[in-house]
Amino acid sequence: MTLTVRGRVTAEQQAAAQELLKRRRARTRFLDFCYYVRSDFVADPFHVKMAEALDGVLEGQIKKLIILAPPQHGKSSMVSELFPAYWLGRRPNDPVIETSYTISIARRNSFASRDYVKSTEFRAVFGDLGIQEVEPVGIREDKQEVTEWTLRKPWRGGLRAAGIGGSLTGYPGKLGIIDDPFKDDKEASSFLKRETAWSWFLNVFRTRIAEDGAMVVVMTRWHEDDLVGRILNLDEDWTLMRFPALAETQSDRDYNNRKLGLPDGLPDILGREPDEPLAVSRRSKTFLINERAVNPAGWPALFQGVPRPADGTRFKRVWLRGEEDAYIVDVTPQFADRVRYWDKAGTEGDGAYTAGVLIAAKEGIYYVEDVVRGQWSAYNREQMIKETAEADERRYGGVSIWIEQEPGSGGKESAESTIRNLAGFDIRAESPVGNKDARINPFASQAEAGNVRLLRGDWNDEYVEELVAIPKGKYRDQADATAGAFNKLTKPEGTVKRTKVRRSNW
Repeated sequence: MTLTVRGRVTAEQQAAAQELLKRRRARTRFLDFCYYVRSDFVADPFHVKMAEALDGVLEGQIKKLIILAPPQHGKSSMVSELFPAYWLGRRPNDPVIETSYTISIARRNSFASRDYVKSTEFRAVFGDLGIQEVEPVGIREDKQEVTEWTLRKPWRGGLRAAGIGGSLTGYPGKLGIIDDPFKDDKEASSFLKRETAWSWFLNVFRTRIAEDGAMVVVMTRWHEDDLVGRILNLDEDWTLMRFPALAETQSDRDYNNRKLGLPDGLPDILGREPDEPLAVSRRSKTFLINERAVNPAGWPALFQGVPRPADGTRFKRVWLRGEEDAYIVDVTPQFADRVRYWDKAGTEGDGAYTAGVLIAAKEGIYYVEDVVRGQWSAYNREQMIKETAEADERRYGGVSIWIEQEPGSGGKESAESTIRNLAGFDIRAESPVGNKDARINPFASQAEAGNVRLLRGDWNDEYVEELVAIPKGKYRDQADATAGAFNKLTKPEGTVKRTKVRRSNW
């Protein structure tokens, strides 16, 4: 045994002092807690930044937090396994709600959190809080899952796990965590799945979180209209942290941040130079650059946190605008074939848009001359369609008009109503066949070949952005109307008129 000699500290005393310091830090800072209870824990700057935000959640400085990070970078182990344990250590009377896209994943995260609370390391930091599994759901040791557990009395805290869409009745929470609400691209691309997740978030999850509680959403994004996309449309104060797998250039970062409602000019969240990786302990720069090359369509959403790619997937921005907007023109040919095609919707101020796209064709070049778009009631929609037909006639001397007829008797009646409303105009209805992507492909081919021009107008930006966003965009009414007009021009079946443009730069 080493003894203290003339005031010198023994090795044992030094070790004991260091141990006490580690425990004290683990009680007051989440990152230190992670190091203390997990001997294999490695933190990159990304994890440090995320831990700081979670400290803010625990202290009540952040009430609503969104963390966007790529897969396999350790976000779930920190947010959904370690943080609930730390939260209950610091706030043992404040219950936690843990959710994910399936109950099984949520139970697994719950099991991991429970085991941290039971660990020797946790007890050294916060003492023995005790664990009690809740019947009848209980624990499934064979699958390392647990649905609900509580701390031993007198503590009132605990954790309840649920899948998206699952019940949380009777369980109040001070901390609610949603970890990856969608399993994969297929789920996120399903409008029904997105609607289900959104309804559950509004009507179940939020209602169980106390007014002075906190919500944390951590996810890899798949779709522009996913849960985060909808949350960001709420008039609420959410703290948003986006961690791209590879750092962006300033122009790419500004473009991507605008899609999230963030201002231009923000630096990289970690101060990285372009193409620096997020967490070298998880994914190397070489691996990520290769992934970007192999999967260019999925890369922006999965790895950069922005489902709408800067360069487009089905459409490239340069195909529609040209280099330095060379494809945005101020005049169109005097004589051309023209079709206005309407994709109709009928909900005022909400839901899908009604869009009418006018395309002219002349000598192998296709001119998108006008887009009329809005969220109108059925009555106002019909008025707008008629006013547009009258304006087209004044400008161009007559335009063939087509409307998409939705399936069923309701769609037929709506089409017949529009045709009656446009008595005296050349108008017809059709029920398109084939999927939407197949119908837009012929137009995309001409755009890629450099045969599409846009007449300059205030609709240009939204039009280009919608087409560039396919297939990840929230809306595609302009795209569907474009496909309809283009396909009628190229396969006219005697339905288009040759007209003279009176004011081609209107």
